[in-house]
Amino acid sequence: MLSTFALSFAVAVVATLLIVRSAHLHAGMSADHDLSGPQKFHARPVPRIGGLGIFVGACASAAFLAYKQPEFRLQIAALLLCSLPAFTSGLIEDFTKRVSPLRRLLATTMAAALGVWLLGADIDHTTIPGLDAIAATKVGAFMLAVLVVTGVSNAINIIDGFNGLASMCCVVMLAGVAAVAMAVGDGLVASMALLVLAAALGFFVWNYPMGLVFLGDGGAYFLGFMLAELNIMLIDRNRSVSPLFPLLLCAYPVIETVFSMYRRKVVRGRPVGMPDGVHLHSLVYRRLMRWAIGSRDARILTRRNSMTAPYLWVVCSLAAIPAVIWWDDTFMLALLLGLFLVAYVSMYWMIVRFKTPRWMVFRR
Repeated sequence: MLSTFALSFAVAVVATLLIVRSAHLHAGMSADHDLSGPQKFHARPVPRIGGLGIFVGACASAAFLAYKQPEFRLQIAALLLCSLPAFTSGLIEDFTKRVSPLRRLLATTMAAALGVWLLGADIDHTTIPGLDAIAATKVGAFMLAVLVVTGVSNAINIIDGFNGLASMCCVVMLAGVAAVAMAVGDGLVASMALLVLAAALGFFVWNYPMGLVFLGDGGAYFLGFMLAELNIMLIDRNRSVSPLFPLLLCAYPVIETVFSMYRRKVVRGRPVGMPDGVHLHSLVYRRLMRWAIGSRDARILTRRNSMTAPYLWVVCSLAAIPAVIWWDDTFMLALLLGLFLVAYVSMYWMIVRFKTPRWMVFRR
């Protein structure tokens, strides 16, 4: 397992470096030239195809794993095959900027449906009143799996706004999946979670703190798909793992997405798919990094950007760590999920109303 991890990291590091070093050849298509949008916080055009490095690293190490453990060969191949519609649609968007949100949503839905068909990864139990009756049917189990995979894939894309933010959050959550998989003896899920984690770290080397390359939609959808699919496989293959474990583990991106939809549609009366600049990570950037307000110098903007992600890494970890500790205790997971939701909403409204606690404010 260690050799697979090392290979994935090394290949992703080299592949991402090649993307960075060859940027002058493909920047016309791959770079994010829009510096003025509501969710744009970089100071110069940067290649947004870092997900390609992650995908190459994951595929190379998955092939090595399949060679070393042939009993996993078909499932590994099926898992990577299922990820292709989501990853490809995102990568095409990264290059062309012309793939509509609806088409990307349909692609992630196709990837999720393939996961149910090829891997049997559906959700046939939830421990949530009302949903269990739906999950007990084949159609219901299929629809829930598609909803979860599509939702998590898009949730990772939504939190991808700053150097190192989405990739390190995925590292934290994938580490949680691997830890619980090892605890229940599921070698396939543990190995796949670790190799994707390692590939994400290989990308992270060049993304944080300087932002030399961005994750892009392809990377976000690939990481989100793998995170969701591995969670579903874990609870489907190991009944001792509570179905609420993945929900608490991924609470930060999931709650951020649901809350954003509520805020846009109910509070502001706008379409739920319209981008805005008031995500939690955007508010942290604008209202907690006060030492850099007003400066447009590229060095200061990059530093300010890099200081934002650690706040959200902590938020993500505050859900992921308890999820790993109480992975088989449904009552405790439900309680902690409720506490995290209350804490998230409270923190959001305190920041948006300029009542940020002093301990959260960074000053020189």
